[in-house]
Amino acid sequence: MDQVDRKIIAALRENGRATYADLGRSVGLSASSVHERVGKLEAAGVITGYHAMVDPSTVGLGVTALVGIHPTDTATEDDVAAALGALDEVESCYAVAGDEAFVVKVRVATVDDLERTLGRLRRIPGVGRTNTTVVLSTRFEGRPNNAGLEDGRNGNA
Repeated sequence: MDQVDRKIIAALRENGRATYADLGRSVGLSASSVHERVGKLEAAGVITGYHAMVDPSTVGLGVTALVGIHPTDTATEDDVAAALGALDEVESCYAVAGDEAFVVKVRVATVDDLERTLGRLRRIPGVGRTNTTVVLSTRFEGRPNNAGLEDGRNGNA
């Protein structure tokens, strides 16, 4: 992956609906060259998909919480992760270092729904306890990290 590929990725992270012609203008290539490069990036697994970004509160998901999952001594992480993935309310799941095995992002409509979801989480075999932080507001989320784009670094200073 070269600097032009990195610029294409950055442009797509800013606007996943950009046309090949728009991308070409931004990186100095023809639309067909950009199309070929994007296809290679997709085939290599660099670009894994395209999706619409939706404001959760506008679709009735006004409560966000980060929930730390503390496993039992007999828990298998794969089984717990699979059970977490089966819950529609769990938007993201991160395996983390520390006392918690996972931190999940949960989105629900109301605090009552959050309480029910926490009950469901605690009943998953292998979950010993949870630690919940309710999000009061989101300052930013899902922003593209294009660190090192201009100088070719991988984002490390």
